Amino acid sequence: MKNLALFILTLFVFVGCNGQDSKPKSINIKPKNNHKMELATIGGGCFWCVESCFNMLKGVESVTSGYSGGHKDKPTYEEVCTGETGHAEVVQIKFDPNIISFSKLLEVFWFLHNPTTLNRQGNDIGTQYRSVIFYHSEQQKLEAETSLKNSEAKQEWPGKYVTEIVPFEKFWAAETYHQGYYNANPTQPYCSAVVGPKIQKFKKHFGELNMLKNE
Repeated sequence: MKNLALFILTLFVFVGCNGQDSKPKSINIKPKNNHKMELATIGGGCFWCVESCFNMLKGVESVTSGYSGGHKDKPTYEEVCTGETGHAEVVQIKFDPNIISFSKLLEVFWFLHNPTTLNRQGNDIGTQYRSVIFYHSEQQKLEAETSLKNSEAKQEWPGKYVTEIVPFEKFWAAETYHQGYYNANPTQPYCSAVVGPKIQKFKKHFGELNMLKNE
C-alpha cells in the first residue's frame, strides 16, 4: 500500500509540474499602438487617381474614395456626377501623424492636381471635381492655409489657387466598385490615358524622396 500511495503521489507531482493544465497559459497580448491615427479629407478631381497615390505613402493606413461637401445624404455616383448634390469627389485618408504629417499629405495633394482651375481637372468639368480641403480641426485649417500660401508663392502651379478650405461635416463612402478602382481596372480607357501616367509621375517623384511603402 505504501508503494502504491508513493506511486500515486509521484504521478500527481509529475502531472502537476509537467501537465498542460499546470503550465502558465500563453496570452497573446498585442503591443499597444500609442500612435493616434488621424483623418484627412481632400478633393482633387477624379478620386481614382488620388486614392491610388495616397495609398502608396508610408504612414497611410487606408484611403477611401467618397463624397463630401454636399447637401444630399447617401448620394450615388450618378447623382454626384450631375453636379446637383453639391458634393465633391474626395478621398478620406487615415494616417499616422508620427510617420507622415498632414502638411506632408498636402504637399502630395498639390503635386497630384491643378489647384488653379475652378471646378475642373483636365477634361473633368463640374463642381464635383473642385479642389477642396475639408479640415477636421483648427490645426488642420491653419496648416492647410499655410501650405496653400507656400505652394502658391513657390508657383508650383502658375496662377491663383482656387482651392476651398472648409470645415469637414460628413463623408459618404463611394460605391464598392470605386474602391481601388485603378488597381482593378488599369486598362480602362480613362485609367490608361489619364490615371496611369499621373501615377507613374507620382511614383518617380515621391519614390526618390523615400516616401513610398515597399512594394
